[in-house]
Parts: sequence; C-alpha cells; structure tokens
Amino acid sequence: MTKNRLESFSDGVIAIIITIMVLELHPPHEPSLLGLFKLWPTFLGYALSFVIVAIYWVNHHHLFHLIDKVDTRILWMNMNLLFWLSLFPWVTGYIGETRGCPLAVSLYAFIAFACGVSSNLLRQAVSHHASKDSSENTLHVRRNRRSKIALSCYFAGIFIAWFYVPLAITMVVFPMIMYFFADRIFPEQVKRD
Repeated sequence: MTKNRLESFSDGVIAIIITIMVLELHPPHEPSLLGLFKLWPTFLGYALSFVIVAIYWVNHHHLFHLIDKVDTRILWMNMNLLFWLSLFPWVTGYIGETRGCPLAVSLYAFIAFACGVSSNLLRQAVSHHASKDSSENTLHVRRNRRSKIALSCYFAGIFIAWFYVPLAITMVVFPMIMYFFADRIFPEQVKRD
C-alpha cells in the first residue's frame, strides 16, 4: 500500500480532533471581561491540546517522508496513535469543566504519555522501512532520546498531579516546548524535507 492513503486518513482524523476541541469552547454567558476571564482554564486547555496535536501532526508529516510504502504493522501503529490523539478533545473538556482538578490533569498526562508511546511505536515501525544510511540512523537515535525525555515528563506528570497540579501541567508543557523548538534544542541535519 502507498503511504498517501494513510497520510490522507490521518490528516482527516487530526483535523476532526482539532475541530471537536474548538467546538468545546463556548462563549461566556456574561458580556464582560470578567466573563471572558472565567474561561481561561478552558481556553488554556484548548491551546495546550491544540499545540500538542499540531506537534504530532508535524512529526507525522516528517516521519512519512522517510518511506514510500506502508505495511500492516505501520497501519495498526498509526491507528493506535490516532486513537490516543482522539481522546484529547474529551480530556481537554474534562480539564475545563473541573478547572484542572488532580484527576483531570493526571488523565491528561496519561493520554499525553499514551500518545508519546504510540508515536514512538509508529516511528520504530517506520524506521524498519526507511533507508539505512548513517545520517538517518543518527536522526533516529536523536529522536529516540527526545522521545524518552518527553515520555519521562508525561509519566511523572501522571503522579505529580495528585500532589501539585501546576507542576504536573509544567511536566506536560515541557515536552511541547522541547518539540516546538526542536531545531534549537536538538540541532539536526535534515536530509529530506
């Protein structure tokens, strides 16, 4: 199977995920700045989730430039990632409704962790079909290192949420910053665009 069908399907699912998240943003009932301010936890959760999903989409895009065809393993690893990403609208709404209670933040960190594991499994499956030149192997090792840092942060956030919610949120945000500014934090020679 060619990769184009998988990429198109994944793009559509991710677009729907983002659309569902934005539909959870409801305007305030009172027409005042105070009414808008009361929505900050919901909006912050949406913004955080949007950026996380966007980072996965960008990484997905770059990942599939390494190969020309996909096999059944890649298809299922991709579906696994899309499943966990599809839970972001629900957990984002839950954080907004509960104003960031420890359970909601812990679940958010768990879903971020599950997405990270799923993405890593997908990357491992794709790496078996990528060319075996040394520059791509070096990139794969660097991305593994970055993935381990992110997974450690998400995993810690699951438990830290029960003791100190702001630190747990920071643990989820840090990998986002790390991936968003990846070229500055982890300079890489990118062979293909």
